Amino acid sequence: MRSIRKRWTICTISLLLIFYKTKEIARTEEHQETQLIGDGELCLSRSLVNSSDKIIRKAGSTIFQHSVQGWKINSSLVLEIRKNILRFLDAERDVSVVKSSFKPGDVIHYVLDRRRTLNISHDLHSLLPEVSPMKNRRFKTCAVVGNSGILLDSGCGKEIDSHNFVIRCNLAPVVEFAADVGTKSDFITMNPSVVQRAFGGFRNESDREKFVHRLSMLNDSVLWIPAFMVKGGEKHVEWVNALILKNKLQVRTAYPSLRLIHAVRGYWLTNKVPIKRPSTGLLMYTLATRFCDEIHLYGFWPFPKDLNGKAVKYHYYDDLKYRYFSNASPHRMPLEFKTLNVLHNRGALKLTTGKCMKQ
Repeated sequence: MRSIRKRWTICTISLLLIFYKTKEIARTEEHQETQLIGDGELCLSRSLVNSSDKIIRKAGSTIFQHSVQGWKINSSLVLEIRKNILRFLDAERDVSVVKSSFKPGDVIHYVLDRRRTLNISHDLHSLLPEVSPMKNRRFKTCAVVGNSGILLDSGCGKEIDSHNFVIRCNLAPVVEFAADVGTKSDFITMNPSVVQRAFGGFRNESDREKFVHRLSMLNDSVLWIPAFMVKGGEKHVEWVNALILKNKLQVRTAYPSLRLIHAVRGYWLTNKVPIKRPSTGLLMYTLATRFCDEIHLYGFWPFPKDLNGKAVKYHYYDDLKYRYFSNASPHRMPLEFKTLNVLHNRGALKLTTGKCMKQ
């Protein structure tokens, strides 16, 4: 009987210890979530994270201070950031798996869904690059172009196209918005969901022709397809691969390494930025630090209104709605933006959120 009581006592104490340890961890994470730590310290309150109205105030607000006038690159900080990121990943290598990594028929686990698997098809294997598409490439200036409606009426097209290397997200249309977003595309991402959302899931020939035409505009650009992240888009990836091969498109395909997203998240978490899953924009900035001496960001604005209270579309090219502050979202875009704004103010990158100067 005493033995049974003793075991119950030990179990109870163990459960209490686990409970209090869990609470302690939760409090620590909550504390980390309220601040960004660094030389350009920027405190984040819960009200800021939960309310866009308190983030979007007039210029000069203590919550959002941002100006591109007088901005100067801080080259030593750029080098420091590059060096720190290299401790977690090497963008030249991790930007894509290569042909020697797999053989047709290999089975791999999805990065964000380890219970599910994917078979490496012959089409996919044939499109894997022999070497990294970014091997030995370096650029003086790079533009990373997000898709926020903040770009509309910005007149940033010529400035974006003037950069040595232009990165775009999710195969966004450019021709009809050229004055604001430019047309140059050296590296462009394409989540598998884009096939369904922008090209009708290839249900008819016109959808397929529209897609082929869009890719034909890329010429020798890198098309970056995150094919190994989660189950659900594998058929779209296969359709895309088949169309590229059938039409002999000159685009260079790339498929991010299986460790990339965790490595990027690890870097930001270590720097006290508690993101859930890095957005495409944050991923592209992190990769760009490896091969760009000066990084300029455009189209990054994860809020429903601009500084003057005017409504801003989630995407400049469609009417898709997005709940920036929803806990159900896989991303923490407002938090990411605040982090990028800190880096802007410290000269690590240039973040343009308004109109561009005429050239």
